Amino acid sequence: MTSANITDIAVEPPLRIGPCTLRSRLVVGTGKYASYSLMRECLEASAADCVTVAVRRERLVNASGENILDHLDASRITILPNTAGCFTAADAVRVARLGRELLRDLGNAGSEWVKLEVLGDTKTLLPDPLGTLEATEKLVADGFTVLVYSSDDPILAKRLKDLGAASVMPAGSPIGSGQGILNPNALRICLEYLKDGDAEYPVIVDAGVGTASDVAAAMELGVDGVLLNTAIAHAADPLRMARAMKAACEAGRDAFLAGRIPRRLYATASSPEEGRIAPTARRP
Repeated sequence: MTSANITDIAVEPPLRIGPCTLRSRLVVGTGKYASYSLMRECLEASAADCVTVAVRRERLVNASGENILDHLDASRITILPNTAGCFTAADAVRVARLGRELLRDLGNAGSEWVKLEVLGDTKTLLPDPLGTLEATEKLVADGFTVLVYSSDDPILAKRLKDLGAASVMPAGSPIGSGQGILNPNALRICLEYLKDGDAEYPVIVDAGVGTASDVAAAMELGVDGVLLNTAIAHAADPLRMARAMKAACEAGRDAFLAGRIPRRLYATASSPEEGRIAPTARRP
């Protein structure tokens, strides 16, 4: 392989979601860290250029009076406001509009988009499908670029796209559970439905990641990115885990683009007999 071929493989177009362009396919959250300084170090180690922030007023300032936005470089990072903690469509729409006003004041590129979450209950934190559909329709009509946290139901995913969602983000497993990708076949069908006739439509796995192998597995399915938070913030060594997540996202994407060999029931010799050079006769 020539150096030119290697260069061609290494360069891939950036991920585009609505009006935003991302260099990294890893999107990370900002919650649950022991301190804002640790959060900042982990964000840098992950190489993510998009971070998601809960914009409900009580979550912007910690117990020490520090504002999370003061610890994010808005000139380098695109902030994706989210509606975490909302259990009705009306509440999610209100919080999304609040986030838009906050980021407009910062002059951040993410002011016109939102990660939409409308949760069904506090125990599972699974999305409420009806509330999610209602809020998506209202926010799209209001001019938002809507990235929607969804279940891995392919029918719901298709309906959200039809309503104008810029990205559908099916869960790998429940939020913060660390169970990884529980139903890869459902995600494969979501990809088939969402990318039918629109191969560039961005599909991002959101929630449930526990470790780097979960990220690689998701990317190898063909999703366009992975969004995670707890897996880094609550790791025994968050900084090291952030680096691992970066490497896993890149490796999984490369593996998907390279194309894995088919699975076979029986062995296939790495050095086939056909075309093999005859061994030199042994001396007596």
